[in-house]
Amino acid sequence: MARIAGIDLPKKKRGVIGLTYIYGIGRSTAKQILAKNSIDENIKVQDWSDDQIGLLRESISEFKVEGQLRSEVQLNIKRLMDIGCNRGIRHRAGLPLRGQRTKNNSRTRKGKRKTVANKKKATK
Repeated sequence: MARIAGIDLPKKKRGVIGLTYIYGIGRSTAKQILAKNSIDENIKVQDWSDDQIGLLRESISEFKVEGQLRSEVQLNIKRLMDIGCNRGIRHRAGLPLRGQRTKNNSRTRKGKRKTVANKKKATK
């Protein structure tokens, strides 16, 4: 089993897809890494040799991945919230950040609907 950057890569997947299981590595970066180490991207993860896995570990160590990248993203979000910019305020309120409308959509960001009951009329 290939274990790179603290992640167990799935054995049955192709190399390009397997590397995308590491946080911070997408398809294009995975292709670049495999090309740099002259590994065919269609070879399955289980067919990689120990030497190839070692080369991949070295190449991936050059990138910010997993815990280091996650903490950097969280620090960036915290910085936005601390300085009180619009994006930081939207993060704090749990609303969409990039100008999307919120009247009808954005349920993913806002969460489950919170129904507000109608005010009852006072009887005379």
